[in-house]
Amino acid sequence: MQVFRKCQKNWIARRQDWDKEGVKMERILIIEDDDILAQGVKFNLELAGFFADTASDLKEAKRKLDDVQETGTGYGTEWQLLILDVNLPDGDGFVFADSLRKEYDIPVIFLTARDLDEDMMRGFETGADDYITKPFNVQILVQRVRAVLNRYRAGNEKKERIKAGNLEIDFQSWQVWKNGDELTLTPTEFKLLKKFCDNPGIVLTRAVLLEALWDKEENYVDEHTLTIFISRLRSKIADRDHAYIRTIYGTGYQWTGE
Repeated sequence: MQVFRKCQKNWIARRQDWDKEGVKMERILIIEDDDILAQGVKFNLELAGFFADTASDLKEAKRKLDDVQETGTGYGTEWQLLILDVNLPDGDGFVFADSLRKEYDIPVIFLTARDLDEDMMRGFETGADDYITKPFNVQILVQRVRAVLNRYRAGNEKKERIKAGNLEIDFQSWQVWKNGDELTLTPTEFKLLKKFCDNPGIVLTRAVLLEALWDKEENYVDEHTLTIFISRLRSKIADRDHAYIRTIYGTGYQWTGE
């Protein structure tokens, strides 16, 4: 029965992703302990064509974020944006936003009564995409939500398919071509490749790479296995004219892009 209920919940969530005309709706999670305010924002976002949900504290927000990961992104159930208060019953929104960056790639808009300059600076230092102080005009909030999503969408479209040397990489379909011929990469090899491409020119330590390969079931990859994975990836993508991955002895590896 529990399995059935979980499947039913996931099916309902997927159905809620689409409007009446079959158009994919962008999903927004509102993390706000003032229920009247949260429901008002939710109502206006839904009027504007978004799917919106609320969480009254950080524990509930984290659960809803993790529930999405459990269903898998193949159904399009991931959140596209968070609207986040700072003063919440079980923690600080600034600290929460900092921790988010380690697990999720989601734009964040702070919506808070904290209106001092140092608060705004702290918010943007966490990587926030916008900072709106209360009281606020809800229609302006909706327009700023659209602006953040448009910027984020445009940035993702540029990153989804890249060219490096004689490689062409599509991060959305998990495909790689070398001189026009498609390569066969394992999921782990592709994770490594994406981590390198996301950090061009930066020396990635072995610890950072091991963390990138640690999956949500906590299947552990040791240093010896990491060395094997990198060797296999190199053997598939590199050739006489393109090394791509440079070894920094005693430290880690660097993506040269050529």
